[in-house]
Amino acid sequence: MDWITGTDLAYRHGVYVAPPIRGWTLAHGEVHHGCFDPESDDLTGWLVAMSWALGEVHYYATHRVSESHQWAMAVDGELRRMFGHCGMSGETYALGEPTEAEIELGVGTMSMTAGWQQWTDEQWDAFNATLPDEFHVMKIAERWSIDPTKIRNDSVQGDGIHGAAETIITD
Repeated sequence: MDWITGTDLAYRHGVYVAPPIRGWTLAHGEVHHGCFDPESDDLTGWLVAMSWALGEVHYYATHRVSESHQWAMAVDGELRRMFGHCGMSGETYALGEPTEAEIELGVGTMSMTAGWQQWTDEQWDAFNATLPDEFHVMKIAERWSIDPTKIRNDSVQGDGIHGAAETIITD
């Protein structure tokens, strides 16, 4: 199906896999909810497995109600970078070093390290200044690959596929 139809369906249920756009294949939908935990989340293993099969895989997620903002990059079976902040719980997860894009944007460069309970007001201010919002997630996507909010409907050539989330195979 076309980009407009597939995207509309994916926001309600399932996943839409678009035809290649500027060398990238985008898959989007309401599959993974909440903040991930690089230590125990199934998403981490899924990203690694996908990158073994596909090479370079990115993950971007943002949810303005819960203030959940996340991104990850896996290359050739190695999770290189993962960052996530969940505003509702205050949890922040980070794996790997911040990328050039994150440093330039000033987001995702700090995480809650050991001893955060004793942070001073200045340390909290510095940490809070690096927390992303949905704008930042799309800017990371743009720097790493494609900002999906800038894709013009008429620029997507060909049809993609839509499927129910329950049919996704991760092995």
